[in-house]
Amino acid sequence: MDQAIIIEKGIVIVAVFAITMLMAMYATLAERKIAAWLQDRIGPNRAGFGGILQPLADGLKLFSKEEFMPDTPNKFLFLVGPAISMSMALMTSAVIPWGDKLIVGGREVILQATDINAALLYVFAVLSVGVYGIMIGGWASNNKYSLMSAMRAASQMISYEVAMGLSVIALIMMSGTLSLKEIALQQQGMNWNVFYQPLGFIIFLVCSFAETNRTPFDLAECEAELIGGYHTEYSSMRMGFYLFAEYASMFISSAILAVLYFGAYNYPGMEWMAQNVGVNVANGIGIGVLFLKIFFFIFFYMWVRWTIPRFRYDQLMHLGWKILIPLAIVNIIITGVVILLFQ
Repeated sequence: MDQAIIIEKGIVIVAVFAITMLMAMYATLAERKIAAWLQDRIGPNRAGFGGILQPLADGLKLFSKEEFMPDTPNKFLFLVGPAISMSMALMTSAVIPWGDKLIVGGREVILQATDINAALLYVFAVLSVGVYGIMIGGWASNNKYSLMSAMRAASQMISYEVAMGLSVIALIMMSGTLSLKEIALQQQGMNWNVFYQPLGFIIFLVCSFAETNRTPFDLAECEAELIGGYHTEYSSMRMGFYLFAEYASMFISSAILAVLYFGAYNYPGMEWMAQNVGVNVANGIGIGVLFLKIFFFIFFYMWVRWTIPRFRYDQLMHLGWKILIPLAIVNIIITGVVILLFQ
């Protein structure tokens, strides 16, 4: 492989990693500010101007807190659990197209860590491995509440992955590819998939809440029943890894939603901008457009958390198995019929 390509990919990977970590860090501040706004409070405003340094103060607190280990025979697994959750949350970003391309020194720099043909399968594979971090951490904690939380999280994620996968099948039938890059390119202008797959989008969005353990699907962290959930026995930065993994997953799921259904980095007039103003300017605006869409979904996640109460566990399972999965199957049938009739 050309050395320049290796350097380019290395820079893109480091940039994506840094942006994901930065977004996860400042999503904690956004969460508290949005909660304060919805509850007519001020929120964090002491660390820096308007509380802008609050995430750094929180990170310093987590790093400086005392580390303790519960009396468990599975100390290695206890240490591995948070690492798995954090690693899987970061690995998903590798296949997301953050923009089209930039011309740097006469070379085309693709704004994607890697473009694989089966990118959607890769995303689901990484998501399915991520649940092991929660399950291992809860089981190795030697705490019955942590174990119950881990079992809830595992059954919830496995159940909603089925509906999420079925909702994406209809999109794959329509686009004819598993590559996120190709799906993004097919949505130029306002030719967004959400207009053709509204039911699939709603199902995918609901399942995203369940996959990221966000309210109203945060049964794994139900404080009234399970103390702190699967990370009850964790302290210091190991607990921070679990918390960061949740916010990183929220950022990545928002990016996937934007890429699959809302045109990714495309916007009306992008081709005209590229021809008349410049490729770098047009694609730079496209990167900003993608992040605006991501910010909207992140705000929506937080808005729902501070608005809707959590489900009971039987309601959560009923919604997943008896409502979302049949709806996803009906959506596949309707999509197949439309494709046969009109294409």
